[in-house]
Amino acid sequence: MRANLAAITVCLLSGVTLLAAEPGRLSRSQARSLANTKQSQPTRTKGRDTPVSLVSSLAFGEELWPDESPEHGEYKLVPPKQVFGPPEGEPRKTLFQWSYGTSFEGGIDLEKDAIQTDRPDFVEASTTVGKGVLQIESGYTYTRNKDADDNSITHNAGEVLVRYGVLQDWLELRLGLFPFSQVLGNPSPAVTNSGLEDLYLGAKIGLTPQEGWWPEMSLVPQMTVPTGHDSVTSGKWLPGINWLYGWDVNDFIGVGGSTQFNGAVDGTTAHKYTEWAQAITINYALTEDVGAYTEWFAFFPSGADTEQVQHYIDGGFTYRPTLDMQFDIRAGIGLTDASDDYFVGTGFSIRIK
Repeated sequence: MRANLAAITVCLLSGVTLLAAEPGRLSRSQARSLANTKQSQPTRTKGRDTPVSLVSSLAFGEELWPDESPEHGEYKLVPPKQVFGPPEGEPRKTLFQWSYGTSFEGGIDLEKDAIQTDRPDFVEASTTVGKGVLQIESGYTYTRNKDADDNSITHNAGEVLVRYGVLQDWLELRLGLFPFSQVLGNPSPAVTNSGLEDLYLGAKIGLTPQEGWWPEMSLVPQMTVPTGHDSVTSGKWLPGINWLYGWDVNDFIGVGGSTQFNGAVDGTTAHKYTEWAQAITINYALTEDVGAYTEWFAFFPSGADTEQVQHYIDGGFTYRPTLDMQFDIRAGIGLTDASDDYFVGTGFSIRIK
């Protein structure tokens, strides 16, 4: 009789042991205890997990969560949610990024960052203004040329560039109106012309933020429409493209570049050609509100009948009394015979959020 009782006891203990070792049969209290030892995101695998795979999963940062079927009361492993995009609630400020899923820091923070303008230097900003933001940039430039065949004084008063962010933070529309007054000393007697230059239309697309030595970039499809005064209009629709790129080297120095290809018209034969424009600028943050720049830019005609290469260097200063306003001054000289001799100018820009 005692032998029979001992055999029954051994069988019962063996059954309890097998049930305890059955895969996936952890109690709710045991599962919670194991899950609470980990802080990482959960990872899901299909089916039940053996004790070995369960411990391995927990060791590598997975947690236990209840099964969707309430009648079983079992716990399974749920994967971490991987999000490739900007933080929740924040808009994308550039169309692309250099590293997949790691960087969404491009563009302007309208609450903290000061206005960034396309003037006074030739290289325009590689950032867009932001969705719903209206930015108006204007100025005046005095240009003097004393060549034998082009003795002229030109006043560009206005130089209005309107920029408005639409649809997304990385897209803006652009419109330029450039009034002028020009006194031509040759041929004699002097002739004065005034009016508007050809209308400028464009859009700026913020492409990438800066990431290390990979630059912040934007692209500007643009064109001029033949609406200007007879003395300056090209008489043709002239499309172009402007590629902008820049780097913040440190808190004091930034470097920017511009590569453009635009349609142009020969001033003597009125034949169309393609003009390549290249520029490099170095920006200096002198104080929190005062900046400066030095720059080189040039125009290279391709297929022109009489137009020649022009090189310039210029520099200037900017002052921001508030985050949304900027004053500027600039001056430059021509380096080749075909270039204008010199120019000076000033401007004012405002951002309306």
